Amino acid sequence: MTGMANTGRNDTCPCGSGKKFKRCCQEKLRTKNSYNILTMLVLIGALAAAVAAGISTLTRDSVPIPAGKVWSPEHGHYH
Repeated sequence: MTGMANTGRNDTCPCGSGKKFKRCCQEKLRTKNSYNILTMLVLIGALAAAVAAGISTLTRDSVPIPAGKVWSPEHGHYH
């Protein structure tokens, strides 16, 4: 029995159904691969957000706020 990765669209499906691969398991395999890619992208996004939040916390907490000063967002420093 050959693996699904080596099966052509018009070959008999390796699952034993007797149907052509394109009418049987090809869509299941495509859906599974799409789900895996989507899951990986979500995890990468969550990791990037966590790293950005950690960097933001380190930057903000490591610089003491000068007494009597006010943060200026348009200039990016205290006045």
